[in-house]
Amino acid sequence: MTSVGAIFLPSFPPERLRPVAEAADAAGLEQLWLWEDCFKESAVATMAAALAWTERLRVGIGLMPTPMRNAATVAMEAATLERLFPGRPIIGVGHGVLDWMGQIGARAASPLTLLGEHLDAVRALLRGEEVTADGRYVRLDRVRLDWPPERPPAVLAGAEGPKTLALVGARADGLILPGGTTPERTREAIGIAQQARDAAGVTGPMEVVVFVPAAFGPGAGERLAANARRWRFPEDRLLGAAGTPAEVADGVRPWIEAGAGTVVLQPMDDEPDPEAYVGTVGREIAPLLR
Repeated sequence: MTSVGAIFLPSFPPERLRPVAEAADAAGLEQLWLWEDCFKESAVATMAAALAWTERLRVGIGLMPTPMRNAATVAMEAATLERLFPGRPIIGVGHGVLDWMGQIGARAASPLTLLGEHLDAVRALLRGEEVTADGRYVRLDRVRLDWPPERPPAVLAGAEGPKTLALVGARADGLILPGGTTPERTREAIGIAQQARDAAGVTGPMEVVVFVPAAFGPGAGERLAANARRWRFPEDRLLGAAGTPAEVADGVRPWIEAGAGTVVLQPMDDEPDPEAYVGTVGREIAPLLR
């Protein structure tokens, strides 16, 4: 069954998060996703707050940049959140925007190597294992979590290029595809990741999350087109959905048909009412996609 979520963009002020999270929970929305964009809002702090303010909402981080965070710290944060709110946190990591990583003096010479080492260490720590690693970037000496979760949360990773897609398929629990990924590219990306997963002998299911820009209400089509220009997306490709809730549901089905298990609707940067947005996704759009 397809899961449906929405994004609380970091362009919204942090104090807006509580009413948005509560509106999402009240509307029956399955997932609310947060971004850790530089230099806006910390994803871990906002995730903890959103989980505490709600009863059943799952909250995802899409994603924590690995150059900014020590692998042991990520594992500690993820384990704590999972023990406090079992089954509700969704952990995502990735390269981050390389220019931003350069601004903070953390740009890696090999982001691919860093991501692989980071995934291996974090996932092992969350399984309760003692980890010693002497990699190019991740160095741990007999590290073991005192409070590992009873069931380790899935660790997903963002990817776009073929090398990163293959790495994520082989070494992560799931794949996050960013807004601007077409249905055709979604199918291709899943194929690359799954082929690498099969070659690595990984038998567990691979979660696939895709962010899809979506606008509804008056002027939805124009707002979606303006958003595509703002993000420099090619306007001749299917990159989002717009219109009435029913039209948006129809518009995102190509991503589901391409293999996405979770579709997360991304509001426009100038969305004036994010509370109403998540309410509409939860009450009107999600039921049409289940």
